[in-house]
Amino acid sequence: MKKFIAMLSAVLGLFMLGVFSQPQIQAASEKTYTIDTDVTFPPFVYANTENKYVGIDLDLLRAIAKEEGFKVKIRPVGFNAAVQSVSAGQADGMIAGMSITEERKQKFDFSDPYYSAGIVMAVKDGSGIKSLSELKGKKVAVKTGTAGADYANSIKDKYGFEIVTFDDSDGVYNDVLNGNSDACFEDSAVMYYAIKNGLDLKVVTKPANTTETGFAVKKGQNQELLKMFNEGLAKLKANGEYDKIIKKYTEGKATSETKVKSQTATAEDRTVLGILKENKDAFISGIIETLKLTVVGIFCATIFGIFVGLLGVVPNKFCRGLSTTIIYIFRGLPLIVLALFIYNGVPSLIGSKVPAFLAGMITLMLNEGAYTAAFVKGGIESVDKGQMEAARSLGLPFGKAMRRVILPQGIKIMVPSFINQFIITLKDTSILSVIGLLELTQTGKIIIARNLEGFRVWAIVAVIYLVIITVLTLLSKWIERRINN
Repeated sequence: MKKFIAMLSAVLGLFMLGVFSQPQIQAASEKTYTIDTDVTFPPFVYANTENKYVGIDLDLLRAIAKEEGFKVKIRPVGFNAAVQSVSAGQADGMIAGMSITEERKQKFDFSDPYYSAGIVMAVKDGSGIKSLSELKGKKVAVKTGTAGADYANSIKDKYGFEIVTFDDSDGVYNDVLNGNSDACFEDSAVMYYAIKNGLDLKVVTKPANTTETGFAVKKGQNQELLKMFNEGLAKLKANGEYDKIIKKYTEGKATSETKVKSQTATAEDRTVLGILKENKDAFISGIIETLKLTVVGIFCATIFGIFVGLLGVVPNKFCRGLSTTIIYIFRGLPLIVLALFIYNGVPSLIGSKVPAFLAGMITLMLNEGAYTAAFVKGGIESVDKGQMEAARSLGLPFGKAMRRVILPQGIKIMVPSFINQFIITLKDTSILSVIGLLELTQTGKIIIARNLEGFRVWAIVAVIYLVIITVLTLLSKWIERRINN
């Protein structure tokens, strides 16, 4: 057992060294700003076939940064997470096709507009719906937090439809394609781009509720960055670079009744093998991040859980009450709520940023550790009470009796639960995509945003998870046999 713990400690040390060591050398004349975005929102932001983040937003941002002499660190966290990160001071700004609205102006300072677009309604090809008036009693899919969602909510009572909300565009489109929803509302540029690249939907309304899009920072903060963005944008418009970037991603867009298939997508690219070959580096990166989170998370959760579990069996009412309370709180909180609270809520309280990986690790430690504490406590309590009484009657103090008599028996009872918790932790890492960690699930979302092959990509991700879980299960069984021997 001591050798096993020492081995885990060494592995953890190596992971922590690799995760938290950051290069400290930076050009004195160039400041780096952290910018959050949603890379599942083409043509504004998405990952190309080389898995590099491109699009109207990022091409403009990089050109402005070069013009104004600053650097940017792009974090693909998703739209909702980006809004919360900037509000909490976790990021310096966000650019994600964000519409400038009066409501958002209460929380953010916006740059000069760099794009204008309206909201369109799209339906499945072959649908009989051709206007808003035909939506009565129907379901409409929207992406949460977007201008399309705001527009749908503003007219739903007038036209009598029900709104179904998703966190990403792929979920919106698939709900319509699968027949669960009858239509969807989306930014015109985004919808035309998706149709151009093979999405089997068609636009049936003219753009409405036209809004302007801008770069955003937290209200009253990062005004220097905002000023540089505006000045750089003006320069790009003056020298013609702005027009080149816009035309690069919008010219040749599909009309409302015509679907233009992508000329670059080949049959091979759309096969499972083609997707794997084209995105192998992204999948490998996602797997590594998932395993890092799992190993570090389960190690910290085990230490935390054992400590809290032992508190629950010591002969002290306060310690037992503290153990019960910790287990009750962190086992009761949904993992996604805990992750968002630690990543976006805590920085508002302490006035300091919390790195995404650290936030994810703490989330797993507290949540998984609470479950670990529960079965550690249960495993010890399942040992016959007469064992402790006999040990104490022989003169052994409580600590030595627990260590020499009770724990060896309790550990054998706990081992299967430890193995199950290891697998559960691996699966729970997928939820941490909400705070921008590029684990396997978030990697899948980014790939789907570009190729729109949701079924094939999610099938690949599912198989990868099953393979990893199988390997971990076999490894855990081997460790279990070694411990029991």
